[in-house]
Amino acid sequence: MRYEIKFSGHENIRSNHQKTIEITKDSSLTPRGDCIVGVGATSSCNDLPQEIKDKLRDPDSKVTFSISVNTHEFIIVGHGHPGLILTHEEDIVLRKSDFICPRTLAIKCDKASDLLPREMVLLLQNPKTQGTFTIIVE
Repeated sequence: MRYEIKFSGHENIRSNHQKTIEITKDSSLTPRGDCIVGVGATSSCNDLPQEIKDKLRDPDSKVTFSISVNTHEFIIVGHGHPGLILTHEEDIVLRKSDFICPRTLAIKCDKASDLLPREMVLLLQNPKTQGTFTIIVE
């Protein structure tokens, strides 16, 4: 199962958080949002199809995320959890920890925003840059 979310860059993208990576539907971003890699997202946790939410809550599902910008692609592997809430109306957060809140899409991820290639970060600092966040659940 595959679901794509479009997003845009922003001049304040820093992408240097060591524990999370986030995209948001919000169009504004302060430099403090150092885990955010995209704004103006077309979906939040709450907007995901129920079928995807059900798969993410299955602890046996394999979950892969792809962030694509131009010719660059960044892959993150994470885990679902039966306790995922998936109701936040603005954000999607991938976490290296096992912390769960309404913004959490996956836990125990193998990467965070600090590992996003710097070439991608530079592209994403341009508000005209478009990216795609893909969720693949098997």
